[in-house]
Amino acid sequence: MIPKRMSEFLHDVLPERTWRNRLQRENGRAYMEFGPTDVERLHRLGIEVDHLGPRLVVCMWDDESPLEVGGYLVVDNLAMGRPAMGGIRMLPDVTPSAIHSLARGMTLKNAAAALPYGGGKSGIVADPGVKGARREEIIRRFARLIHRYHELYLPGPDVGTDDADMKIIAIENGLDCVLSKPAEMGGNRIDELGAAAGGVVIAIHTLLEEMPRLRALPQFADLQVPSRAELTVLIQGFGAVGSHVARMLATGYPGKPPGEAAQIPRILGVSDETGYLFSQDGLPVEELLRLRAKYGTVALHYFLQHLEEAQSCQSSVKFSTARDDLLRESAFCFVPAAPVANYLAVDAASHPCMTVDRMGRWRMIVEGANTYSPDPARKAARARMERAVYWQAGVLIATDYLVNSGGVIFAAQEHAIRTPEALRIPPAMLGDQEAVVQWLEEHRAQFQALAEQRRLAGEAKRDEVIRRNIEMIDLLVSDPDMLPCEAAERISIGRIASSERYRTVADIMEPLPTIVEGSTVGEAAQLLIETKSDMLAVISTQGKLVGVVTDWDITRASAETGGPQDMPLAQVMTQEVVSVSPEASILDVVHKLEYHEISAMPVVREGRVLGVISGDILARRTLYRLLQAQG
Repeated sequence: MIPKRMSEFLHDVLPERTWRNRLQRENGRAYMEFGPTDVERLHRLGIEVDHLGPRLVVCMWDDESPLEVGGYLVVDNLAMGRPAMGGIRMLPDVTPSAIHSLARGMTLKNAAAALPYGGGKSGIVADPGVKGARREEIIRRFARLIHRYHELYLPGPDVGTDDADMKIIAIENGLDCVLSKPAEMGGNRIDELGAAAGGVVIAIHTLLEEMPRLRALPQFADLQVPSRAELTVLIQGFGAVGSHVARMLATGYPGKPPGEAAQIPRILGVSDETGYLFSQDGLPVEELLRLRAKYGTVALHYFLQHLEEAQSCQSSVKFSTARDDLLRESAFCFVPAAPVANYLAVDAASHPCMTVDRMGRWRMIVEGANTYSPDPARKAARARMERAVYWQAGVLIATDYLVNSGGVIFAAQEHAIRTPEALRIPPAMLGDQEAVVQWLEEHRAQFQALAEQRRLAGEAKRDEVIRRNIEMIDLLVSDPDMLPCEAAERISIGRIASSERYRTVADIMEPLPTIVEGSTVGEAAQLLIETKSDMLAVISTQGKLVGVVTDWDITRASAETGGPQDMPLAQVMTQEVVSVSPEASILDVVHKLEYHEISAMPVVREGRVLGVISGDILARRTLYRLLQAQG
């Protein structure tokens, strides 16, 4: 059954004809798919199609489950490679547009990290607080829903899901169909290791080294960069990312040089759903971590445990139930790590956590939360915020997908370092939890070694990527009119475009129907209809290309000669064929199509037809317009 919230939303925005034409049922599961040409339908879902995507949007649910399991999948862009990679968000009010925003963030994040994966995201319409057998069944059934797209999409954890949920998906779909698995499956356990937080912490310390160069800009002329020991930090959100950021800052950051462990910053304030804590002397991070491990939240529990001190004014720690008021406090560095994209805005109309005129005094924002949105209105609001915060207040903003990509970098190692054949769950065992758990136990040592190999690879790659992405400082210093969001997007889009240049025709070509040269015009017309193609390759009896015929050729012949059905195909086909090799680059194809003023051409090797490439295929499967602009 389709979840009630999901059903109400989809029935409100999609007309009945869409339900009739697009609804597919398969093994008790229901799917509605939309592609980049479904501009109007995607607009109804709150998604605007642009030059990056989305490539695929799926609304799906389990028709047979009384649990009402359903959700959405968005594969945004595959220019960097396939499959797309991104987490599963589990919230009762998740929408296709929210998942698309997150998927676009993954497109840019994976590109910024130079990972050979596209950007994707999925969402389960359910309460993340559900526990026990009911939760396992929801995750298991959603795993079956997304398995249909396992060649296009690799899931991992996100808000509302965790590494344990990924284990359930691996048991259902296989070890190589999901990321961030626990160590007993050879996984890189993103949440447990604090992979995303590690990237944020590396970014903080790298920025401390690079920020002095910003003094060349007028808004940073008075910038005083503290040492690591003098650094002060506020952390909004004390969940999987925020708590690990605090732990790593308090114990020494990832990749630190020898002798720097004693340079511990002060965590002045943290917030969670129960409120916020602040102390100018610094908060006791170890105690906060113990409270989170025990209760899940920290602010209110810390206050209650220190109530007597607070009443006698012996405590320097301030507590407030108004969690967003943490953003009114001051520190050198602010880390938004709560699952809230709109943490700061120029005005209150968009309901931000705080407006710019009321925020504390900071000099650096390092985004640990996913804040990017492709929505034009939200991008405009973000630019207004940055003009006020970066240009006027002199606060550097390190954009989320440049600096919090540690999680996806770690996850990527589970796909880059493939599971050995001998350690793959036997297909007949998939779905049988008891049998899989026993099988994993029998191979525990091998999986532990694989997990360690992937962990080390993840740490090395994360350090390299985050430090490289701080090249945003170069862009900002070289162009005083550039905003941080523009610098970040330029970095990611530049890497996507660069990746496109190295893709070949073989990566994106599609099948081209063939017909033997002795055929008639009538037979060619019938084949064009049957294959829904615009072109046929005409081949000799030896299988070599001798010409091409298009629907336009047949239409013209019919208009000029009456077009008898038994007319030899050789009389209407084009014999001087412009073709391309499968090894040609995408940019070569763009130039060749434009030079010869044609819309399509066969892909040929040694005279044999391998497929077809066209302007339409380029538009659907590459960044065609971007390449034209750069070509």
